[in-house]
Formats: sequence, structure tokens, C-alpha cells
Amino acid sequence: MSDLPVTPMIAPSILAADFARLAEEAAAVEGAEWLHVDVMDNHFVPNLTLGLPIVESLLRVTEIPMDCHLMITEPERWAPPYAEAGAYNVTFHAEATANPVAVARDIRAAGAKAGFAIKPGTPLEPYLELLREFDTLLIMSVEPGFGGQKFIPEVLAKVGTARRLVDSGELRILIEIDGGINADTIEQAAEAGVDCFVAGSAVYGAEDPAAAVRSLRAQAAEASPHLRL
Repeated sequence: MSDLPVTPMIAPSILAADFARLAEEAAAVEGAEWLHVDVMDNHFVPNLTLGLPIVESLLRVTEIPMDCHLMITEPERWAPPYAEAGAYNVTFHAEATANPVAVARDIRAAGAKAGFAIKPGTPLEPYLELLREFDTLLIMSVEPGFGGQKFIPEVLAKVGTARRLVDSGELRILIEIDGGINADTIEQAAEAGVDCFVAGSAVYGAEDPAAAVRSLRAQAAEASPHLRL
């Protein structure tokens, strides 16, 4: 498993960026730990965004590690090519496959970290044992499919469960949260035990996206019981 972070990680979501200027938008968040890419297929979620060709293009213009969040059906078929293309972390949904461990092993064999995502209404407990096969746990704090939604604080109970297992040494996994993260919500997510924070409009809606990344990171560090700048 990868080393766990000691400082808060901010992953700007290009779903909130200007799609006509993606290379510039990636450059605008220099200093971010990851660049978060939401891949939606209009089947698993009711929205269609971008796919592998755009990710391959982005990989050519940025050195920020690519964090690909696949909100798609058949991840066993589509996830490994993102790893092969050079994505750093490839995450798929628990609800999208009957054999998540096999998908995770294929992603890791293709050269990427493997991430496991769950929707707000999906319980974490049935999956705790298989999380040992993953590098990242992505807890959705909005219903997947669209950006700009309101943060669902109830999901933080799942963050707390995962954090206790990590802190006790029973689990070694990076805890990521996605949905409604901004200056008003990042502190409660950090306090609950999140390591990596996906932020869309809070970064790309700011006048200076790189400064917004730094500000969110500082807020998270101030509130986190386990991360510091």
C-alpha cells in the first residue's frame, strides 16, 4: 500500500473547470496534490462527462498526479486502461461491480493505485474486509452525477469508522471525500479524519485557483487531528 499522507491533500475537480481550456485549468492549480477527473457514462449516473482520450490529453500537459473517479458501469472492462494510460489513482464504485477485488488487482497490475468509492447511502461495513486490497477509500458526500451539490454531513460517520481502523493499524488506506467540499465544509471533513479533499467550484470558482488550494489545505490542517502543514 502507498504511504499515507502527513499533510492534507487537495484534489481540484476539473468537472468545475472550463472544458475549453483544460490545459490552462490544470496549470492553474499547480501545487495541488492530485487532479481529480470525474468520468461519467450516463449509465451508472445520469450524466455524461469525459473519458479516456481527455485523460490521455491531460496527462501530456500536467505533472500533477491524475486521480480518476470512474462513475461507470463495467469497471472491470474500463478501469485498467486508465491505469495503463498513466493515471496515478483509479477509483471505481462498489455499486458497479460484483467483484471489486478483481478490479482492484487489475488496476494495480496496470500500474495505478486502486480506489474504492461508495455512494452516500451505501454502508461501509460490508466492505471493510476487502478494503485491504485498496489504496484509497473515496466516500461520496453528495449523490454522484453532478457538481455543485450540497454536502451531506451524515457520511462523516463512515469517515470516522475508516479513520479508527487506520489509526489502530487494522487498515492502511487513504481516506478521500468528494462532494460539496468548500471553505464551509472542509473543516468538519478534516476533523472526521479525511486525508484527501476533492474540491470543484471552491477551487475553480475562485479568482486564484492555486491560492484557493492553499487556503483549503490550511483550513484542513488546522481542523485535522492527524494531519499538519
